Amino acid sequence: MSFPRLIQSSDEITNYVLLALLKGCGRLKALRHGKCVHGMILKHGFRSHLPIMTSVLDMYSNCFRLQEARKIFLEIERPDAIVINGMIAAYFRCYRPSDAVGLFYDSPSKDVGTWNSVLSGLVRISNNYEALRFFKQMVCVGEKSDVITLVTVLSACGSLAASCNARQIHGIVVKHGHEKHIPVGNAIIDMYAKVGEIEDAYIYFKNTELKNVITWTSLIVGYGKHGLGIEAIATFQQMVIAGFVPNKVTFVGILSACSHAGLVRQGLEIYRCMTEIYGIEPEMIHYGCVVDLLARYGQLEEAWKFITTMPVQPDSEMWTSFLSSCYFHKNKEFSKIAMEKLLELNPEDAGSYVLLSNVCSWIGDLEGVAKARRWIMNKGIVKTKAQTWIEIDRTVHGFESGGRSHPNYDIIVKYLGDLLERIKAVGYVPNIDIVVQNVDDNLKEEMIRNHSEKLAIGFGLINTKPGTRIVIVKNLRVCSDCHAAIGFISKMEGREIVARDSTRFHRFRDGKCSCREHW
Repeated sequence: MSFPRLIQSSDEITNYVLLALLKGCGRLKALRHGKCVHGMILKHGFRSHLPIMTSVLDMYSNCFRLQEARKIFLEIERPDAIVINGMIAAYFRCYRPSDAVGLFYDSPSKDVGTWNSVLSGLVRISNNYEALRFFKQMVCVGEKSDVITLVTVLSACGSLAASCNARQIHGIVVKHGHEKHIPVGNAIIDMYAKVGEIEDAYIYFKNTELKNVITWTSLIVGYGKHGLGIEAIATFQQMVIAGFVPNKVTFVGILSACSHAGLVRQGLEIYRCMTEIYGIEPEMIHYGCVVDLLARYGQLEEAWKFITTMPVQPDSEMWTSFLSSCYFHKNKEFSKIAMEKLLELNPEDAGSYVLLSNVCSWIGDLEGVAKARRWIMNKGIVKTKAQTWIEIDRTVHGFESGGRSHPNYDIIVKYLGDLLERIKAVGYVPNIDIVVQNVDDNLKEEMIRNHSEKLAIGFGLINTKPGTRIVIVKNLRVCSDCHAAIGFISKMEGREIVARDSTRFHRFRDGKCSCREHW
């Protein structure tokens, strides 16, 4: 695309044209063309046009050029709330949250959009706890919420699985009459599903008169996360009968639900409906759902045939998923094939290399284990820190694997030490093979004892009455050792323990998990 060809004369350069070009450049991350438009703005005297200069700021921000965005901001003599909001968003987009919050407090011009800019930014960088704290401050100073505010805060509650906060926010929604807005209602359904209250999600869904395709999809996805595939399929069928046309996201949700519930035949039939009845062209994520559907339940040969006949080349995420299933079902032949394919794609995800290391260790390829570790170091790949949250008495407590920052850390570790010894006596065997570091077995066992999910559960057991349900949320997938340990703990302590990880919910009752050991 060439702007000199696009705009033939200066008569065609209007503020509307420039705004459209800047928006397009920002969306496409087209920095070079964006700079050309900026040059035209300066040349043709639009420097003092506030909406245009705000759009220039947004364009640089979308291209992750914070220095240029900040320069534009400083050149604006009297920035209004819209400009300030744009700069706050730029700071968050470029991972400078302290600068964003600092600008918020320093700004004399604030409106609900300014508060929303900070809230949305905090949620975007997954600082959901701080987002809730910020919202409480917003309520205290008397700033009125709008639809964007509530959708953002509901999302933060869902991400933290903070059920008490979730009900409070729902109460605010009702109090101010925002339930009539479909996006808010959809966010409520999604929130209740994410905090582990799928029954409340269904009750709200059933009682709300205002529904769209996203409303139905939210409930379907929620059922899938809870392993309730039959309920997800029933909802999908009701959706079609009610006259709503499922979209691509709906089919991702229902295929994923079938996968997590082991409904292979039903999932394949739904995939066929998507392509043949609704004419939706599958994307990589749909193909990935089918591969996961087949491989997760041991149909590795069928999954392999599907992969090799797809009209697109599998990506690293699909190969990682397939390799994970091969590893779980202890199929060395397909594991070696998947490993080779995954390495060809040179993934940038640390989790892929950890899986590769585990598979190499399992098949006895010690050289491969060493290579996987070197790849992580040489590529500079940083593993996402494992974090788990638990809500006790309306306060959310966070834990990191191996982290000692919690004030009750020593008490929790001592309690866990005694608890793990007790469950060892009834069959629990620590799975130290998941530790890739080259350390002795005692240290490996200590490392898995201090996993974030165990610390959170230990804290919950100490600080709740016997019989109280414990709900934890982890930002990554729950590890195999913790999954096994939680099962033993649930039986020994007589507790229901709900663990939500990045993939789904695990409900442990009397030593058994709702995932039936497939996750």
